[in-house]
Amino acid sequence: MISLLAAQVLNGLAIGMIYALTAFGLSIIKGLLNVPNFAHGAFYALGAYVCYAALQLGLPFAVALLAAFLVPALVGAAVEKLGVARLMRGPYLYQLLFLFGVALVLEQLIIIIWGTSGLSATAPEWLQGAFDLGFTYLPKYLVFNGCMAAVTIAVVWLMIERTRLGSQIRAGIDKREMAQCLGINVAGLVTTGFALGAGLAGLSGGLVLPLLGANSTMGAEMLSIAFVVLVIGGLGSLYGALAAGILVGLIQSVSSVFAPAASTVLIYVAMVATLMIRPQGLFGER
Repeated sequence: MISLLAAQVLNGLAIGMIYALTAFGLSIIKGLLNVPNFAHGAFYALGAYVCYAALQLGLPFAVALLAAFLVPALVGAAVEKLGVARLMRGPYLYQLLFLFGVALVLEQLIIIIWGTSGLSATAPEWLQGAFDLGFTYLPKYLVFNGCMAAVTIAVVWLMIERTRLGSQIRAGIDKREMAQCLGINVAGLVTTGFALGAGLAGLSGGLVLPLLGANSTMGAEMLSIAFVVLVIGGLGSLYGALAAGILVGLIQSVSSVFAPAASTVLIYVAMVATLMIRPQGLFGER
């Protein structure tokens, strides 16, 4: 039993990093726009399908992952520039409805192009097989998945913390009006942040393709988990998105040993409990 639990903890950490990566992008967009991005799950699904299409063309897996980031990022930039930005002066509800509409359009386009049947792809040969840890076998691709998500989060984190662009993004998140007064191009910043957040969602979709495959409902499933992570970590908190992503992954993975049917429900229970005890989330501010 102990070896099984240890294996599930390792699985939970790897899956949790994917949740954290997706919620990291969602948190950036939420922080800059102060609007929940209802299209985030669609960007995640788009990344998975773009990765699949790139692999079908015979492109290397690394290039397919790059495409899974870039295509949703470019679509995200267009969505923000041509839609969200034009609705910024209107009621809050208009932006929500617009992003909800974008999600529906992207999902339908995916169905039109790739159909409703689930698609799958195999990991590169060097990522196939498993590590023998003595007490369990850990799939190589699962390790790669977690490490890739961790490295990406670290790079984005360093960019936000250590670069001029990152300081401007933090200023845009914390004090939008003050940033404008200081001459920061907040409009361009929001477009860049939206593209980055959408790209991270797409990269998450590409990473999980060899693990879970791609299907037409994957975007809605990940969107609900990403919002759970966002709420538990604290709205707009990048640190909270990382911690809560790992926590949700662990809850889901470990609980599947004792109560497989309740593993999904438990993450929503965790969200409700967090809201009751600490409404601003684990790392959020009142």
